Amino acid sequence: MILCIDVGNTNTNFGVYEDEKLLVMFKLTSKLDRTSDEFGLSISELLRLNNIEKGQITGVCIASVVPNVMHSLITAIERYLNCRPIIVGPGTKTGISIKTDNPRELGADRIVDAVAAYKKYGGPVLVLDFGTATTYDLITEDGSFIVGITAPGIRISAKALWEDTAKLPEIEIKKPASILATETVSSMQAGLVYGQIGQAEYIIEKVKEESKLDNIKVIATGGLGRIISEETKKIDVYDQFLTLEGLRLIYEKNHR
Repeated sequence: MILCIDVGNTNTNFGVYEDEKLLVMFKLTSKLDRTSDEFGLSISELLRLNNIEKGQITGVCIASVVPNVMHSLITAIERYLNCRPIIVGPGTKTGISIKTDNPRELGADRIVDAVAAYKKYGGPVLVLDFGTATTYDLITEDGSFIVGITAPGIRISAKALWEDTAKLPEIEIKKPASILATETVSSMQAGLVYGQIGQAEYIIEKVKEESKLDNIKVIATGGLGRIISEETKKIDVYDQFLTLEGLRLIYEKNHR
């Protein structure tokens, strides 16, 4: 079994694969400082609660955008799972050619998403990841990563509202019954959700216009991606497990 780990700014997602089948998924918050022992015990216990013994894990692949957790996490994987993990980064075989001006600046999560989207849906494909940041990445028909657009995510925008204003409360992020809001909470929800929908639709159209690629498939992923994808016809597919699938594919390519 392979353990795939996606370390994001908000959460760290874990997925266990047996061959191509995702057996279980669980997550930890990324915002807590953990020692290697705390990581190791948490991962071991979460595996056990999902009926998987840590000895069944034969390989690990990690993509991280949070460098300061990596020493403890890698040490935990080596000590508790007896595996040397594959870390997605420069030199990792991906099957994707990075054609941006500075490939080393590209986040590992974006590379992983690109690998999975290109493998599953072909190119050209535009990948929207609605995470802490909202990213838009274009991969061409020949597997070249040529465009990366980064915008504030819904949670960042929401946090700015309630932290930088005196009277706006912290709210649940969800689509309100109507954009015609009549009180504070629904007015904030309307602005956040419909604003993100409008942003996504406009950027998708501009990418298609300026790239001259009309046959682009648009794939969404990320924690809040389902909310957005259900409200627009500009997104073709919402793929909840795209990042974990990309990690599995990268592990197989490098393990061989």
